[in-house]
Amino acid sequence: MAAAGVLAEEVARFDALAGQWWDPDGPMRPLHRMNPLRVGWVDARIRARFGGPVRLLDVGCGAGLAAEALARLGHDVLGLDAAGAAIAAARAHAQGQGEKQGLALAYREGLAEDLLAEGARFQAITALEVIEHVPDPAAFVATLAGLLAPGGLLFVSTLNRTRRSWLVAIAGAEYLLRWLPVGTHDWRRFVTPAELGGLLRGAGLGVTDMAGMSMDPIGRRWRATRDLSVNYIAAAVGP
Repeated sequence: MAAAGVLAEEVARFDALAGQWWDPDGPMRPLHRMNPLRVGWVDARIRARFGGPVRLLDVGCGAGLAAEALARLGHDVLGLDAAGAAIAAARAHAQGQGEKQGLALAYREGLAEDLLAEGARFQAITALEVIEHVPDPAAFVATLAGLLAPGGLLFVSTLNRTRRSWLVAIAGAEYLLRWLPVGTHDWRRFVTPAELGGLLRGAGLGVTDMAGMSMDPIGRRWRATRDLSVNYIAAAVGP
C-alpha cells in the first residue's frame, strides 16, 4: 500500500501476502474476480474523456493485479506501493509471464507523497481498495488530487460502512468463507459514498460517476450496479 500516513501494520499485512497475491484461488481471490469489472470501468471512462490510453498511476497497487491489466489495455502505468515484497512480486509476475515486453509498465516502492514532492503528474490515478486502509483519508485524497494533471481523472474503489458490508465483507468473506485473512478489514474504516464525495470535493475534485460493484451469485461474476451498500467505485475529475 502507498498512502498518506501509511500504517506499518498494514504494510506488513500485505507484504506477508505477496507470495500468494497472484493465486486466483488464494487470499486475493475476491480481487481477482472483481478485477475485470473495476479495470474495465476505469478504462471506459478514461477513453471517453481522453480518447485513448493515458499515463496512469496505480496507488497501493499491491502485486499488480490492476496495474498489469491496465497496462495490457495500452496505458502507461506506474504501480506504487509501500509494501516492498508486494512490489517485488509484481515485478516478478510481469517478467515471469513474458508480458513486460511491449507493456508500458513500471513499479516503484514508496509513498504517493514522494511523487508529489518530485512534481510528478498523471492524467489518471487509481486507488482501488486502498482508502479503507489509510489512517487519514482526507490527506490521502488531497495527495492524490495534487498528483493529477489538469483535468485528470481519479478513481477510488472501497467499501461502504453499512450493516450489510460488515456481514458480507467481514463476517462472510473473512470468518465464514475464509476468502480473505481474518483482520484484513476494519469495518470502522469503511467509507460511505457521502463521505467519499465530501473528501473528493474537499480536495477540489468533481465527482462524475459512482457505481456499486456486486457479485452475481449464479455466474460468480462481478457487475456494475446501483447498489452502493457494499463495494463501490467512484470517478472524479480535477480542475
